Amino acid sequence: MATATQLQPLLRIEGVYKVYPKPESGGSFTVLEDINLTVMPGEIVAILGRSGSGKSTLLRSVAGLSKPTKGVVYSNGKPVDGPNADVSMVFQSFALLPWLNVVENVEIGLESKRLSAAEVHRRGTEALRLVGLEGFEKAYPKELSGGMQQRVGFARAFVVQPVVLMLDEPFSALDVLTAENLRGEIADLWEAGNFPAQSVVLVTHNIEEAIMLADRVVVMSSNPGRIRGEIRVTLARPRERNSSAFRAMADHVYTIMTNPETKIMPVAHESSSLVDTTALPHARPGAISGLLELVEEYGGPEDVAVISDRLRIEADDLLPILDAAVLLQFANVKEGDVTLTEIGRTFADGEVEHARMIFRDQALKFAPLVRTMHEVLVSARGKPVHEDFFLDILDEHYSDEEARNQFETALNWGRYAGLLEYDSDEKTLQAPQAHDE
Repeated sequence: MATATQLQPLLRIEGVYKVYPKPESGGSFTVLEDINLTVMPGEIVAILGRSGSGKSTLLRSVAGLSKPTKGVVYSNGKPVDGPNADVSMVFQSFALLPWLNVVENVEIGLESKRLSAAEVHRRGTEALRLVGLEGFEKAYPKELSGGMQQRVGFARAFVVQPVVLMLDEPFSALDVLTAENLRGEIADLWEAGNFPAQSVVLVTHNIEEAIMLADRVVVMSSNPGRIRGEIRVTLARPRERNSSAFRAMADHVYTIMTNPETKIMPVAHESSSLVDTTALPHARPGAISGLLELVEEYGGPEDVAVISDRLRIEADDLLPILDAAVLLQFANVKEGDVTLTEIGRTFADGEVEHARMIFRDQALKFAPLVRTMHEVLVSARGKPVHEDFFLDILDEHYSDEEARNQFETALNWGRYAGLLEYDSDEKTLQAPQAHDE
């Protein structure tokens, strides 16, 4: 299993400049200046900047459609010298050939692949299915709405199964509602693991679009285009535009975009400020289950002092277990008496696998740190994440010892619930993988 540090970038941009001559004055105009950027497998990178920041020029350089004046673009470790076969692009204009029908517009991207007619048809049909255009194969562009035409553009990019999909403001020519709908469908494809590319580079000037879709937002300045810095988006997917965390990040990015001198904070600070690190009570799932079974056995409600005596453990050791049961909505404590909730009784009485599923659901609802860890791992799309990523976030809120304790508790809960896997040798976490029977 490759660790996160062993993954190689799909794209590497090193010291790229783009300068155009100005024949009328004999001078020159610099569009891009000293651009350095990598794109890793399994991430969406948004390039955010105002007009004049050279965003589209950068994309064309990566695609091999425009040669940098200085610097090198590497794709899968090889210098790009001419059209880059590893990428495909969706433009803001639909760029469909009006004399070809929908499926012909999609399949045209496969002409250079020398595939059989059957394989071309299979790929074209699958690409149209992904974008919701089944049944429109024989329609012509003039018969389609703007949103449907752009879906054809996405299908044409999908059909070649690119390593990296390049999106050059693909929603900007659409009306607001159509753009929002298509943007949401692209996000759904990515989150479902059905996306036909390993990574995405999105050029946009829309702050909310960048936050909604991206894992990293690269902010560019204008005239000439330079990279000011980047912001890692750690919001859980699917992202809620009206959530306080989303609004906080949007406000932060807006401040950066409207104040060219504003310093872009390091990734660790950006992520830690938006992750809910509400403390977890330090109790193992087995202890929580045992307590609930005891209360259920005696018919409840049970006095805390009586439970402590029966279990022969000190109250200080019992209280975290009670706190965990209350946090997960398995129990209520009132005036020193413990009673089980309906879901708590079901958990206490359930078979092992059923109990685990109940614990999973309650942890996702009521244990923010467990939920955040799971969502980060899912968004990593199969890549392992080193435990230091989470410890660095927790260190912003707790002492070193308590940060480690919080991590260990969340790890125990997440493993029991089947929400994550942990490699103790590599010290990495990963979303659960499908295993062969």
